[in-house]
Parts: sequence; structure tokens; C-alpha cells
Amino acid sequence: MRLASSPADIAIQTAKTRQSLQRRPQADLPGTLFKWLLISFTGFAIAFLGVLVVVMVNDGWSVLSGRLSGFLSNGFSQRSAQDAGVWQGIVGSVQIGIATALFAIPVGIATAIYLVEYATGGWFARAVELNVRNLAGVPSIVYGLLGLTVFVKTLDGFTQGKTVIAGGLTLAAMVLPIIVITSVEALKAVPQGIREAAYGVGATKWEVLSRQILPAAVSTILTGTVLSLARALGEAAPLILVGAATGFISFGDSNFLETFTGPFTALPVLIFNFARQPGEDWSANAAAASVVILILVLMINGAALYFRNRFEKKW
Repeated sequence: MRLASSPADIAIQTAKTRQSLQRRPQADLPGTLFKWLLISFTGFAIAFLGVLVVVMVNDGWSVLSGRLSGFLSNGFSQRSAQDAGVWQGIVGSVQIGIATALFAIPVGIATAIYLVEYATGGWFARAVELNVRNLAGVPSIVYGLLGLTVFVKTLDGFTQGKTVIAGGLTLAAMVLPIIVITSVEALKAVPQGIREAAYGVGATKWEVLSRQILPAAVSTILTGTVLSLARALGEAAPLILVGAATGFISFGDSNFLETFTGPFTALPVLIFNFARQPGEDWSANAAAASVVILILVLMINGAALYFRNRFEKKW
């Protein structure tokens, strides 16, 4: 065998060796099938959502095109479908969203911080996290029964009975597991090297948490929190059980804060009430109200995407 004596011979011999070692890539048939399967499912989901939107807009077009401003500004009326509106439901949904956020977000994030940063590896933390994940799958009607028993009847001295506060506490209990789970995963996703580097330069536990970990995880936490609130705004069964009005309510001379301790309703409850009334006019109101709440949820989801892109950090 003749040894390569020049750089050109060495380059030729290296190229031949590389070609002999290279294998012809085979077609990844399972991977291709799985890719197209995912694309098909995604397309089906988008098409299903599109059909839903088209049906709602078509059924409620007479309201959306003919009296949209009045529909958004009028209160509920059982006398005539032409006079009924969703203004009370919009106000109630905003109030319930505020109450839910105030009760659920601080508790959920604080629980996640404790589980990840202070109780790591303990049996108590594992048991709490397991039960929180199980609670995330409990039907919303069960939380409605919980709210009726605890927040309306037992804690009526605090909630004043069937009020926005009781409804907000009920929905806060429902979305709390979701907030805890997303916050836990967000905190666990922060690289361990960030913590070790901060401790290495003498930072305290609070400094590491407040200046390194939370800023790094805030985008995911905000996204999960906003999406959980969007889910809460679409629930009707828990609110009906805790006393949301299905008919006309009057705020009188009460200001916005005083209405938190008075009768309330919400968009999902009004949709339920519209849908159970006989006649095509009421069905059109239900469809139009569904479009309104869909737009509200899409706005909240858009806010979640904005927060994620605004605060996201890449490692």
C-alpha cells in the first residue's frame, strides 16, 4: 500500500474514506406520516373553529348588523328580544374577571414558588403537586357546588351572599390549579445554572428569587395565568349555582365598586338565558352574545401572546 506523500494525495484519500463511511439516508416513513398526521389534526381544529365562528356570525347576523350598538348597551329584557342586550353581562364578566384575578393569581404563584424553591424534594411538595394536578380535571359544576356551600352560605358574612365576590372566589378556586401547574413548570424551566451563579456571587435566597428566577419565568407565568382567566370568563354553570341572575337586574345608584356586593350576571349566563327562550329572535341574541364573548376571549388570548413575546427569555 502506497502512503500519501503529498497534501493532494492526503486530501483525496480523506475524501474517499469519508464517502465510504457515509451511509445513504433512508426515507423516514414513520416520521413523515406522523408529521402529516399532526398537520391534519391542526387543520381539523382550525376548520372546526372556523365553522363554529361562521355559524355563530350567521345565526346572529340580524343582531350584529342591525342593532349592534343597542345590543351592547342595553340590559337584559324578558319582554322583547328586540330590546334585550348584554351590557349587564359585560360589566359582570369584567367584575368577575377582576375578582378571580385578585383571589387566584397571588395564591397560585405563591404556591408554585413554595413548591419549587422552598419545598423541593419533600413528600409534602410531591403530595400537594399531585393533588393540584388532579384538581385541574374536576368538572366546573363541582366547583359551583363548592362555591354555593362555602362562599355563599358559610362565608356569607364576607361575600354578602350571592355576589360578584362569591362568583370570583368560586372561579378562583376553579382556575387555581391551572395557575399553580403553569407557574411550577415555568419556574422549573429556569436553568439551574442561573441559581448556582447567583448563589456563587453571594446573593441571598430572596435576591435570587426576585431578581433572577421570577424575571426569567414571568412570561410563561403570565401566559398561563391569562389563559386560565379566559377559561373562567367562559364558564356559566358555577356562576348559576352561586346565584348569578338569569333575568333583569338593576344596579340603581350604586357605583362600580358597590356593585361587587350586589346582584350580578355574566355573559355566559345571559347566553344560557337567551338560548332557552323560544323563538328565532332569542336564538339570534344567543348567537350574537356568543360572538361577543368569543371576541372577549380572543382579546385575552392576544394579551397572553403579547406578554409571552414581551417578557420571554431564551437560553
